[in-house]
Order: sequence, then structure tokens, then C-alpha cells
Amino acid sequence: MGKHKSKQYAAMKRMIGPKDSRLKEKDRAKGEEKIKKDPSALKEKEVTKYPSCLFFQYNTQLGPPYHILVDTNFINFSIKAKLDVVQSMMDCLYAKCIPCITDCVMAELEKLGLKYRVALRIAKDPRFERLPCTHKGTYADDCLVQRVTQHKCYIVATVDRDLKRRIRKIPGVPIMYISSHRYNIERMPDDYGAPRF
Repeated sequence: MGKHKSKQYAAMKRMIGPKDSRLKEKDRAKGEEKIKKDPSALKEKEVTKYPSCLFFQYNTQLGPPYHILVDTNFINFSIKAKLDVVQSMMDCLYAKCIPCITDCVMAELEKLGLKYRVALRIAKDPRFERLPCTHKGTYADDCLVQRVTQHKCYIVATVDRDLKRRIRKIPGVPIMYISSHRYNIERMPDDYGAPRF
């Protein structure tokens, strides 16, 4: 009995060579022309621009009254620790503080439902300044990071580790967090605020 030829699966199709006579002139692959680099030419290098308000790591735009961007979980953890948001901020910084809430944070609090209605009531306090958002979507972390990179006059109040990590990469932006039933601040110039423990 003769051998039965089976169909070959996943066999590669034969490619036409680049110098095949059937190819037209415009379809032929052109060899890459190597450009010789001039060693005496000036090298251009992109340098990241930092805002003029920064003096090394110190932000000169920060100063009382402090504008503090508040995150969703910061309000929730403040309630758990039984801390008054505005009063505790003033105790931490020894100056007048204006807590600011963006539309995204407000929307996030509203989405959380009845369980977090106390946090929503605190956020609607007239002492809190409301900041409108113009971007698409309601993801609060991206909103806060974007606002802080544009304007360096804010302190960010958050307990979220991922958001803290993202904000630490932006120079000159202090972070307020909760530790041992009181507010603390990191990356703040020593001239301002309460001593850190």
C-alpha cells in the first residue's frame, strides 16, 4: 500500500523574494540607507520642565490659608477615628485650612450609598470649598493627581496607598494622612505647620 499524503497544517506560505521579476518597482523593498552621524553636531536632550514655584523640593506657593484636596477615604477614616475634619487640619498645620472637594470625590461618595451618608453630609458642609471638574469620567484619583500637577498650591489629604505613591512622584506636593488618631503631614517644609512626631 502506498503512503497516504496528509494535509500539512500551519505550513508557511512561500514568500516572494524582494528581487522577483513579478514585483513592480514601487513594491520592491528598499534597503535601509544608513545615515552617518556627525560627531561634532550638538546633541538635543529633552529636559522635564519644573514649575517656577519650586525651590529645589520646597514649594513657595504653599502658605496659609492652606487649600487641602480631600479624598473619599480620608473622610471615611476621619469618621472612624472620630475626628472633626476642619478642626483637626488646623491642629495639624497651626493655620487656617480650607478643605476642597472635587466633583469626582463627591460623585464617588454619592455612589457609595447609604452606608457612607455621614461622609456625604460632612462633604456638603459649607466650610468645604467645591471645585468643579471639566474632564470626562469620575475616577477621583486621576482627577486629584491631574489637579495637583497643574496647580502646586494644594495639599492632598488621603489614606490610599496607591494615590500616595503617585503623588510622591510629583515634587513639591505635601500629603496629609491619619495616624494614631490624629492628622499628620509629610513632605512639608519645616517652617510650616505643627512639629511631626
